[in-house]
Amino acid sequence: MVTIKKIAEEAGFSQATVSRLLKGDSTLSVGEETRKTIINTALSLGYDRSKIKTTIEKIALLFWITNQEELQDLYFHQLRLSIEKYAQENNLDIVTLKHEDGIESLPKQISGFIGVGFFSSEETKQLKARCSNGVFLEMNLEPELFDTIKPDTDQMTRHAIDLFLQKGYHKIGFIGGAYHNPDLDRDEEDTRETTFRHYLAKKGTLDERYIVSGGKFTVNQGYELTKSMIQNLDGQLPECIFIASDTIAVGALQAFNEAGIVIPDRLELISINDNEIAKFVSPPLTTFRIDVEELAQTAIDMLVNQLIYPRDITKTVLVGAKLIERKSFSVK
Repeated sequence: MVTIKKIAEEAGFSQATVSRLLKGDSTLSVGEETRKTIINTALSLGYDRSKIKTTIEKIALLFWITNQEELQDLYFHQLRLSIEKYAQENNLDIVTLKHEDGIESLPKQISGFIGVGFFSSEETKQLKARCSNGVFLEMNLEPELFDTIKPDTDQMTRHAIDLFLQKGYHKIGFIGGAYHNPDLDRDEEDTRETTFRHYLAKKGTLDERYIVSGGKFTVNQGYELTKSMIQNLDGQLPECIFIASDTIAVGALQAFNEAGIVIPDRLELISINDNEIAKFVSPPLTTFRIDVEELAQTAIDMLVNQLIYPRDITKTVLVGAKLIERKSFSVK
């Protein structure tokens, strides 16, 4: 057990100063370096973070997602709320900035940041010049500059294909959005589609007719893409479809319903995210549950680790997912 006495000895300050600081005594007056030394010493010795009642660090959440995108994709909304929650639980003072605020609005006293959204290489380099500690969620064009954490959607894609093949399906479709490259200001193929193409080609069952993609990850985009697939295939639909997100899948279900195509009787679906809406649509979606809470908590832990144990190398962490089986696809 880490004691106040041990922390005081290691940090080089009196037990009274250490105790008052860790208990959040507002009447205590100490310099910023003293505060950081005591807190970092306590944490490095394994002192319980929940017992530290003073603000440990001030960090920024750079939420490069528009209000419209957040409304259309529950994943990003849940991610923002989870990051803010875990920051507060870890006694981190967090300020949220949007893209329109700009990199230059980042407060000078910020110790680190968590970035969510699409950041250009130039923006990432600007951030490095202003703040050396940071973690990007999902996309990071400069992984040698900052840590990255993201769901392992490539593995989810391969897993979905394996499940389809195990049921004897060979006509496998894909519906997905696009990745917007901020450096080139254009849409590019999302990694889920890239993995889908490569893995199915390896299995010898890739059929380009069954792939439709492009645009944002929204309900309307899923609806329009699926309508296009139905019209172009003229009844010659695939036996099953992997859909890049639940949001797109909701639109796809609307289009299939309008066309009188019954899911899962005519074809089966697997998607990604397990948003709250996935269990309420008809039929309820079989989907890979991305643990947003785990993503947020890991991002906070990675940032705190950087602050306590500075390092010259960066890390990339892939977070797996659990398949939640509902009516749109049956494993057996």
